[in-house]
Amino acid sequence: MSATLQLDGVRIAYDGARGLHTVVDGFSLALDAGRIGCLLGPSGCGKTTVLRAIAGFEPVRAGQIRLGDKLLSSPTTHLPPEQRRVGMMFQEYALFPHLTAAQNVGFGLRRLARAERDARVAAMLALVGLAEAGERYPHELSGGQQQRIALARALAPAPALLLLDEPFSNLDAGTRERLTAEVREILKAAGQTAMLVTHNEAEAQAMADHIGVMHNGRLTRWTGDAAE
Repeated sequence: MSATLQLDGVRIAYDGARGLHTVVDGFSLALDAGRIGCLLGPSGCGKTTVLRAIAGFEPVRAGQIRLGDKLLSSPTTHLPPEQRRVGMMFQEYALFPHLTAAQNVGFGLRRLARAERDARVAAMLALVGLAEAGERYPHELSGGQQQRIALARALAPAPALLLLDEPFSNLDAGTRERLTAEVREILKAAGQTAMLVTHNEAEAQAMADHIGVMHNGRLTRWTGDAAE
């Protein structure tokens, strides 16, 4: 089940040769369950660092990150990534070339009984419009189809939150525009809470319910209902 994401006064910094280097500071936002948010800004503004902190790959120096009623991060608490119920989809789809589409989707479901796993895989393939592609290998799929398989794999374990890191940047303009709309529709059909990062304003407008504009590690604006 999806959950509300909340960041309050988050600071992310690293020890450097010249002392503490702050990358993100005073970062606060709330994203309701079932909504799609986007962090928009140029390279180096801190948006991917925020995403990595939510996923559990970066500790926070100040503030809190919560998902539903669970505290994920604070200066004294750091829940491991595998315990956060947070899924990630990267710009490199990272599909296993030796596995079929169905096997890729089911990769994170190995603890389930075979029948339950097969049913979940079938449901995810149907959700992304590739019900007939389960036995095909990644090299037999187009770039857009590979992306949808990667999305199905990320959704299969039913994460409370899905993070998408520049997921359309490797696609040509026409495919990117089409898939932006398709992915939004898939996430909405699944009732999935999601956070996207991008430097493309048109992509953010088409994809997200809420857009956060970042500059020099700070959130300068958080607007609502961008895609509606």
